[in-house]
Amino acid sequence: MTEASTQQTRDRVVIFDTTLRDGEQSPGCSMNLEEKLRIAELLEGMGVDVIEAGFPIASNGDFEAVNEIAKRVKNSIVCGLSRAGRKDIDRAWEALRPARQARIHTFISTSPLHMKYKLQMEPEAVHQAVIDSVSHARNLCDDVEWSCEDGTRSDPEFLCRLIESAIKAGARTINVPDTVGYTVPDEYTRLMRYLIENVPNSDQARFSAHCHNDLGLAVANSLAAVIGGARQVECTINGIGERAGNAALEEIVMALRTRGDAMAFETGIRTTDITKASRLLSSITGFNVQPNKAIVGANAFAHESGIHQDGMLKHAGTYEIMTPESVGLNRSTLVMGKHSGRHAFRKKLEELGFHLADNQLNDAFTRFKDLADRKKDVFDEDLLALVDDAVWRGNDRIQFVSLQVVAGSKGPQSAELELEIDGRPAAVKATGNGPVDATFNAIKELYPHDAKLQLYQVHAVTEGTDAQAEVTVRLAEAGKTVNGQGADADTLVASARAYIHALNKLLVKREKTAPQALSA
Repeated sequence: MTEASTQQTRDRVVIFDTTLRDGEQSPGCSMNLEEKLRIAELLEGMGVDVIEAGFPIASNGDFEAVNEIAKRVKNSIVCGLSRAGRKDIDRAWEALRPARQARIHTFISTSPLHMKYKLQMEPEAVHQAVIDSVSHARNLCDDVEWSCEDGTRSDPEFLCRLIESAIKAGARTINVPDTVGYTVPDEYTRLMRYLIENVPNSDQARFSAHCHNDLGLAVANSLAAVIGGARQVECTINGIGERAGNAALEEIVMALRTRGDAMAFETGIRTTDITKASRLLSSITGFNVQPNKAIVGANAFAHESGIHQDGMLKHAGTYEIMTPESVGLNRSTLVMGKHSGRHAFRKKLEELGFHLADNQLNDAFTRFKDLADRKKDVFDEDLLALVDDAVWRGNDRIQFVSLQVVAGSKGPQSAELELEIDGRPAAVKATGNGPVDATFNAIKELYPHDAKLQLYQVHAVTEGTDAQAEVTVRLAEAGKTVNGQGADADTLVASARAYIHALNKLLVKREKTAPQALSA
């Protein structure tokens, strides 16, 4: 067959991104409104079909985020999650109402284990709840998705009854989640085929897969579901999500693109935005991508073995099944220096996906000049870390001003720290068991709190002794965890910025409460 005719026979797989909902449920992964809007804008730009923007009834913050995304997104469907109760569904619709294209996604547990112990409901009561919830959602919104939570551990015959009723009540997308990452590919393919073949009105709905990665099978299971007849896949950037995470969007999309010979399906994703999306999410959440992560890891296109290098020199296809450019990986090395001007700086940031307002550009350019004076070579990764750290903290209540540290083998180690708290300057000198401990003690003195430090992690943004340090800090308080990230050529300054970033996120999260049964 010709390439053109092959393209015409390919089935379209809808990409449903739940980074802002299921992804945000990952411990420490909470995002504020501005961060969610940035992610949503990028998802829309890269061609994501459905953006699940949040769980509106979870908190006022979630409602506000879904509502604001619904106002701004024009090309993607904006989706809000709700449980089966009318109050949840009404709240979801209230948040989604401004959207050009809106979807209510409602769910209820269907496995014997969940029905007995979590819902404490009999199967027939669950069946009636499906009919009632989908009917109510459909009366509000033309586009309704229904999910059977813990679907892969549910009785298939019972699922057929529920799905038939959900479709009859108005659901046009049926999601069969592998909520706890339990199934295996062949099993999931068979389940999808069984449901599609045995639900009388299955032709009136699109079937969907939502897989968790507890056994490391989320992407394989998602592809298996597509082979079994599913035409929507629910996934997240970098595979973030509860426990071991969700199926990774970038892996699913590139698997379908690269192995079109084995799987005749296509998506509408602009794959050249994949690396940008991965980096943006990492910078916002502080969740660094492991080096050997497929598609977006630092080593994904690196070749150190002599045999591999020899093959690559002769023909890239010997060891690369896709090109770095196909996922938006920039091969450039040195990009900027201390003599670079503002125009060149702006142009480079635009190439990296940043479009800054004048005041933001001024702040970032000042930080860049300072970095260029201290660092011999400035790379793309340096600029990404610098801009994320310098520009997107403008609304934080606690702002870093300066830090002076006394360190070394002869104690005591001390830190003189200056902050702005709610616009007011504050300064203190504190000691500690090392310079990092002294710095964190100084922050606690200026802004007292009971949060516990769970993680302190440092990595170099690029190579060399003059590399910027990127620090990740995780704080926990009253069952809530947040990650903060900071970057600077000085590791201790980066540490202070990371701790302050986490503390600011914790202040936001104190206002957020999560309802029961959130894991569909």
